[in-house]
Amino acid sequence: MERLQKIIAKAGIASRRKAEELISEGRVTVNGVQITELGFKADSEKDEIIVNGQKIKTVENEIVILFNKPAGVITSMKDPQGRKTVIEFLNTDDRVFPVGRLDYETEGLLIFTNNGELANRLMHPSYLMDKTYEAVVKGIPSEEKLDKLRKGVVLNDGLTSPAEVTMIGKKSNNAIIHITIHEGRKRQVRRMFKHIYHPVITLKRIQYGFLTLDGVKEGKYRVLNEEEICRLKKLVQLEC
Repeated sequence: MERLQKIIAKAGIASRRKAEELISEGRVTVNGVQITELGFKADSEKDEIIVNGQKIKTVENEIVILFNKPAGVITSMKDPQGRKTVIEFLNTDDRVFPVGRLDYETEGLLIFTNNGELANRLMHPSYLMDKTYEAVVKGIPSEEKLDKLRKGVVLNDGLTSPAEVTMIGKKSNNAIIHITIHEGRKRQVRRMFKHIYHPVITLKRIQYGFLTLDGVKEGKYRVLNEEEICRLKKLVQLEC
């Protein structure tokens, strides 16, 4: 038996806080009975739980997948334009979905899970999940320009949070830079480098929290073990 808001959050319907609002507003029923009590507990395997008229599907086996996304693949379950999607690379019967996105041209580490609450928290900026990218940028930025990224720059959607930025090498007349951010704005890293007039040539996410691409080739994936999932949960204040 679990609290109703936890069951709803796990099913990916809403965050736990939003689930509490849905319960309080009388938009949840259990076995045909309207529930408004936040402390109400239910059995997700035996009880019929309906949210906004929709029966929720329970998560039977929790799964978290680490995928090494190639460039030229869209982070979506399907694409009306017929482009290759990330889900085509996963050989699993579990209904998983991506945690955040990598744009079409960006490659690297992408997480999938069937735990909606874990996904919501990993994407929420308040939990400060570090994401590290390796960028090859046009030209060689000065330290003064890199300092602007470290302090935060003003984009069209506001000031970015301070970033960790390290130049690790050069490739022809271009720079190879590692940049760590914890926000998840659309095409943020690309826009940050464009802001300092050194546009990105190639971009790869190489680390997500403590997770890296070690041992996972491009286009391949691995399933996280229980210890890794527990460690990931603890980073966003979830019980194992």
